[in-house]
Amino acid sequence: MKKVLLISATMIAVIAFFAFRQANTKVSEYNTINAGDKVEVYYFHLTRRCVTCQAVENETRNAIQALYPDEMEKGTVSYIVLNLEDEKSKPAIEKCKATGQSLLVISGDTRIDLTDKGFMYAKTSPEKLRSEIKKAIDPLLKMLQ
Repeated sequence: MKKVLLISATMIAVIAFFAFRQANTKVSEYNTINAGDKVEVYYFHLTRRCVTCQAVENETRNAIQALYPDEMEKGTVSYIVLNLEDEKSKPAIEKCKATGQSLLVISGDTRIDLTDKGFMYAKTSPEKLRSEIKKAIDPLLKMLQ
């Protein structure tokens, strides 16, 4: 009986975690866009990383470099990779409200969480991840013009 309760409690906690994370993603995607003066894409990771974690970083970098080379050169779009376990990353972690491994697009008050999509698509469908990144960044760039 104790095992059943423990397993049930664990399952409820995992489901609640993913439901909460999904809810945050949807809210941020539909918020009014408040662009700042640039678009920053952050990838927060841990020191120990799996193949998928590395794919998220690499595919995001490739997508941004391919889609926004002029904007990167001007400094309008930037890609920042930070280790969550590095003390030097703490100010950015607080600024971005990163609570774990995250792929975030931030401009002004707008924060778009692409973490789920990054981990879902980076290894198996990088073109879908590229499309999601473009869908997040393009409206923010239009607001900057």
